[in-house]
Amino acid sequence: MAGGASAANNEENESFEEKEFVAAMPKMKSKSAAKKRFKLTASGQLKRNHCNHSHILTKKSAKRKRHLRQSSLVGSSDLKRVRRLLVG
Repeated sequence: MAGGASAANNEENESFEEKEFVAAMPKMKSKSAAKKRFKLTASGQLKRNHCNHSHILTKKSAKRKRHLRQSSLVGSSDLKRVRRLLVG
């Protein structure tokens, strides 16, 4: 019985060695956090939301909270960095 089991293992090893494995380059993945926080506009700019609008809102004025609700565009200094996160 032991000889039969080793013969089966040899057959599995031979078939395993005969297969060719091609090492493909790994895919470029975009950051999931960046996908959730930035949207691409039709003109190619990046849209973002303002911070400081999730909690501790009682001390903030209504005008401030109203302006924080509106989205804004990513600044030119951060644009290259954010685009690199979204490439995928």
